[in-house]
Parts: sequence; C-alpha cells; structure tokens
Amino acid sequence: MTNTLYQDALNLLQQLISIQSFSREESGTAEAIAQFLQARGVEIHRRENNVWAFNKHYNPALPTVLLNSHHDTVKPHPSWTFDPFTPTVQDGKLYGLGSNDAGGCLVSLIATFLHFYDRTYLTYNLVLAATAEEEISGRNGIELVYPELGNVKFAIVGEPTQMHLAVAEKGLMVLDCVAHGQGGHAAREEGVNAIYEALTDIEWFRTYRFPKESSFLGPVKMSVTVIQAGSQHNVVPDQCKFTVDVRITDAYQPEEVLSIIKGHVKSEVTPRSTRLRPSSIDREHPIVQSGIRLGRNLYGSPTTSDQALLNIPSLKIGPGDSARSHTANEFVYISELEEGIALYIQLLTPVITA
Repeated sequence: MTNTLYQDALNLLQQLISIQSFSREESGTAEAIAQFLQARGVEIHRRENNVWAFNKHYNPALPTVLLNSHHDTVKPHPSWTFDPFTPTVQDGKLYGLGSNDAGGCLVSLIATFLHFYDRTYLTYNLVLAATAEEEISGRNGIELVYPELGNVKFAIVGEPTQMHLAVAEKGLMVLDCVAHGQGGHAAREEGVNAIYEALTDIEWFRTYRFPKESSFLGPVKMSVTVIQAGSQHNVVPDQCKFTVDVRITDAYQPEEVLSIIKGHVKSEVTPRSTRLRPSSIDREHPIVQSGIRLGRNLYGSPTTSDQALLNIPSLKIGPGDSARSHTANEFVYISELEEGIALYIQLLTPVITA
C-alpha cells in the first residue's frame, strides 16, 4: 500500500463527513465519490445516488468480486458536542457523522479498488459499489443497481467490524399481527376480549424456540415490541394489534419462519417484507480462509446491513467498531484506516491474483 492511497482515502473521508448525506439525501456524497474516482482515471456509472465502477481490464469471461459499502448516514444524535459535519481530528481520532459507519470502510474499499484497478492477469474482476439508503434498507440502494454489476460470485461488504470476519448476519422480518375478538360492554359478560386473545400468542412469541440454531448466530429471536388495543375503558375491544421483530439466522429462510409462526398462533400475521434475508459464507471459502491466515476472528453479526439484499456469499468486514455506530461524537481512529486498507489488500491478494 502506498502512502498516497491512505492520504487520499483520509482526505475523501473528511470531505464526505462535511456533506450532509442522510438516507435518500445522498446526492452530494455521490457526486464527491464520482469526482474522486474520475480524477484518478476511473470510468464511473451512476444511478440515483449509487456510484459503481469496474476494474480497468474488466474481462466478461471472469467472475466478479463486489466491494460494497454505503455513504448514507442516520441523523445525528442530539448529544453531539462536536459539529457532526465538521471533520475534527483529536488524539488520533477523526470525529464526524458517518466516520465510523460506514465512511471509514467505504474509503478503505475505494483505496483497495484503486490498488488493484489497473492490474492485469487478475483471476476475478472487481466492481466497486458505493451505495445509498443502507440505513433504511431502501429500495434505491444496492438492490437497485445489483443487476448492473456483472457476474458477481461473492462480496465484501464494508461495515465496522474491527477488521474481523463477520461470516454470518441475521436477517430481519417485521410482523404486523391482529388478534380478533368480539366487542361488548365491559360491565356485562359480553364479547370476546381481543387483548386476552392476543396474550396467548404473545406468550408463544416470548417462549418459542425454533428447532434449528445457527453455529454463529444462535437461535432465531422474536420480540413483541408494539401493542395497541381498545378505545375506552368500558368497551371490550374486538381487535388487538401488535408488532413482532424477528431476527432470522442462516438456519432458516424468512418464508420458513413465517410458515412456522402461522402454524402456531391464532392471530392474523402479515409480514411487512421478507427482503432482509439472513446471510452467510462458508468457512472454507477462499476469502474466509485468507482472513483466517491473517489472524482475523470469525463471528456472527446481529446487525443488518446490505448483505441482507445480496443473494450471494458475502463477508462483512471493515475498519471501525460497530459499537460506535449511531452514537454521539462518532469517530474512527486514523490508524484504523491505514490498517483497514492494508488488510483489505492482503485479504484479496491471494484470492484474485494469479
């Protein structure tokens, strides 16, 4: 790795921090990324607020590796004591909104892409995708442009993992449930109370354990998080609505989990979506084996990323720490960028070079 790659990555990250890029409002950072790549002789493609590019000697006969991270951010936490849009360096830390999640990962992957960009005799093509709407799992992010990215065989998804290997990630399914009863007057023995009908199902959600468990992610987790019923104190409610947050492991597909749930509860169950699927990559996959040789740890990630929208093997790895994401005074250590770029290059070199 050259010092120029690292310095350019750091400068780009500081520029991205200074541009507001809330989800669905990322046009400014998309333009900054496009200009950065074009200034280095890279032909870019853009759709909505997504920017992607292929290596210089792209060969359609070869499989492709996707390098993906996002440039949208959440809104700043009210407890910030720095200006979240002013990149500030103190004590080896770069503070700023999106510095850790996932700006440090994104610029490190961009530097990695540039390291390999004009190499000949690669065994894989590379496609870099800087995408939008990750924080809201929007439909105008990676999902929108994935069909344009070629014959992708596996992906590296840049999220802060302290450069350890997240080889599995939980999916997410949100369920809207309705327990039905029959209205009546609370003072008389009338009606069927929908709240009581819901209680049986809510208890099932609280206590049920799915038979299969993931070696990295453990059991499927279900949590009832919202409940609503009733209009006034003397009316027996005829409906009780509640919401269930379901975190699905790689032991199941969302449709399987939904079928099991519907087979056990009386309430009407409607999934908001089954898009955010669990993901995993085989421990024997060459990219995982490369990481193991570099001394990186393997683990399962409870958080959801753009991996959920990729129906291919994918590895989540990047500089920074997930615990800093979405916090006030978010930061990334400057040294983490340098380490991240170096490790990404070392990770890929034995896999994509002859």
